[in-house]
Amino acid sequence: MPELPEVESLVRGLGKAIVGETVKDVEVFLEKIVASHGTTRKPNKKKTQEFITQLIGRKIVSVKRRAKNIIITLDDKSVILIHLKMTGQLVFVPNQKTNKSKGENKVKALVAGGHPITESYTSTLPHKHTYIIFTLGSGSLYYNDVRQFGYVLYYPNFDTVLADNHFKGIGLEPFNAGFTVDYLEEKIKKKNKSLKTALLEQDIVVGCGNIYADEICFATKIVPTKNCRALSKKEITLLHKNIISILEKAISLGGSSVSNYLLADGTRGNYAREHKVYGRGGKECFVCGSTLQSIKLGGRTTVYCKRCQQ
Repeated sequence: MPELPEVESLVRGLGKAIVGETVKDVEVFLEKIVASHGTTRKPNKKKTQEFITQLIGRKIVSVKRRAKNIIITLDDKSVILIHLKMTGQLVFVPNQKTNKSKGENKVKALVAGGHPITESYTSTLPHKHTYIIFTLGSGSLYYNDVRQFGYVLYYPNFDTVLADNHFKGIGLEPFNAGFTVDYLEEKIKKKNKSLKTALLEQDIVVGCGNIYADEICFATKIVPTKNCRALSKKEITLLHKNIISILEKAISLGGSSVSNYLLADGTRGNYAREHKVYGRGGKECFVCGSTLQSIKLGGRTTVYCKRCQQ
């Protein structure tokens, strides 16, 4: 699943490509994708028709992010809320000529992000995993999803998004002015659990997924299994600093994309080259040379240095 830096990179790429575009047409091929965000989703023809009719003719005014949610706002203040989950993908393809006499309709994505389905970048679009097509003035935006876990929902305004509990229990953005050392100390000291587990829960601050939680713990020199209540003020201050700096750097480099997530230009992010511990279990620590430890913590693979992290 993409983490915050990967989603932010996609949002920035999409913003450049589709802001100012008018929705000319919408096609939905799998109704449950636009039905709801629950674990059990059933096709709903009424919602699907509303999704289509409410969007046609509207102009895109912004593309933003809240946690891992992509928020596309239209000129009547209505909202398209997208969550890619594990295998969702967005591909914007500009209008281009095709050689129909030879049966060729291969495309080159101007903007793409999400699961790297080979067909999306080298073959005809739409394909068997394409479930929504937004036809815009200068091209088409495709939503593809191999495992169909993601969703693309219409809301008449942002208040209705909030009323649908999309962001219930989600913490502050790491770059929010309210995310201070005092805030972090107050919240994290209430957690009677390991530091990494607390970071992964996202209810204090968003963006610290499995990759970045490992990197943040290493940079802060704290073993990820340490109980939050045992953290000192000095450790929390450094933790705060590293949450912000590491996520900022990851965004600037386009994210990590170490597995199956591609960036807005269809390439993999560069932050993976910066990883000090994530995915390096059994290898030498870059700082002290000792062997990095790999354990399961909260069901997630966790890598740390037993010498550098206390």
